[in-house]
Amino acid sequence: MATRNGRTVRDLRRENRATVLRRLFFDGPMSRNALGPATGLSSGSVSNVVAELLTDGLLEEAGSVESDGGRPRTLLRVAPRGGHMIGVDVGETRVRVELFDLSLAELARAERPLATTDTARRGPYDDELIAGHIRDGLAEVMDTAALTPDDLLGVGIGVPGIVERSAEGAVVHGQTIGWDAVPLERMLRASGRLPEDVPYFIDNGARTLGQAEMWFGAGRGARNAVVVLFGSGVGACVVTDEVEGGRAVEWGHLTVRVRGRRCRCGALGCLEAYAGAEALLERWREAGGRPPRAVDEETALTAMLAAAYPADGGTPDPVATAVLDETAEYLGAGLSDLINLFQPERILIGGWAGLQLGSRFLDAVRAHALSYALRYPAERVGIELGRLGPDAVTVGAAILPLADFFARGGRSRPAVPAAAPEGSPAWRATLGGRLV
Repeated sequence: MATRNGRTVRDLRRENRATVLRRLFFDGPMSRNALGPATGLSSGSVSNVVAELLTDGLLEEAGSVESDGGRPRTLLRVAPRGGHMIGVDVGETRVRVELFDLSLAELARAERPLATTDTARRGPYDDELIAGHIRDGLAEVMDTAALTPDDLLGVGIGVPGIVERSAEGAVVHGQTIGWDAVPLERMLRASGRLPEDVPYFIDNGARTLGQAEMWFGAGRGARNAVVVLFGSGVGACVVTDEVEGGRAVEWGHLTVRVRGRRCRCGALGCLEAYAGAEALLERWREAGGRPPRAVDEETALTAMLAAAYPADGGTPDPVATAVLDETAEYLGAGLSDLINLFQPERILIGGWAGLQLGSRFLDAVRAHALSYALRYPAERVGIELGRLGPDAVTVGAAILPLADFFARGGRSRPAVPAAAPEGSPAWRATLGGRLV
């Protein structure tokens, strides 16, 4: 039976279940009495929904609290073992795969470095190689936790580049890594490792990083924020009133210098050609620095920081210091564009390079950003480091199947999985930065 606004009783029940699950996930444990005001549902609706979710194994009791003159009130929380999600980060130096329960506690992880003999022969971002790393990682974490595909709500994957939705699933356009319309979802499904009804949620890595920071990190409570992913390259996710679920933007490919250095994407003068970790290390070498050879970028960047900021109080390497100072100005100028364009409350800097460099030169980046930006938005923005560390992309990727599960009211996955499209009410309610 449909209601006046076209929603059926089943729709209303699903929405009520989703509302209770989300509220307990973010603010639990809570009593039934507290859930009413927190969700806006009647006491009868709360009782019915809680009874269903307890029966389904999605909620569990979590102690009790004293009430005013009555019996103690039982507290409820989302049951961690009520479901499991996998998050994957296709990064610049490794593929990281992590398995989480419903509380987003990590149960298992697998990592596949990209600096291998196979990598040298086929290229670090050979699509078949990356797909193989993902498939092997999925099998490893599930074996470690002794899970079957029936235990999975889905697999979220953060990738570099633009993700296109097509009839054959997610297709990735990653120009900087040589991916031209790579049908990643089809490649993963072709292995048969997971049944067809296990959904894949593939999205830009900066967006999954942004979603994690908005749910659990430094962005929580902000209405407008930009989350920056700073690694070998740079990217960003924008969350505003108009783009609640967050939108990945190719910030690293804004032109900061006409006829400047050639970027990995092939264009001249991109921000990434000056501020990405790969370019930063190249500029250090070109200026006469001596990065260690035959090591990955993370190790080389650590060496550069040690040269510029010696721990033993020795003399700083002037070449490394000069390159880092210039990089701070380029990053600050790039952040000023984000401030002027989106006028965010907060800018959060994450990614492995951002976290390594941030504590050392965040003050300089902030000063340059505010000096280049328009005064009014600059006076209202906070610029700080993300709080979730190097695993933020995998956490954000795992949020994608979790959000879909919540939007369905904790029901079993559909026979033909499909994520709520961006901009739909289910997507906004579950993934919005405001977490209502």
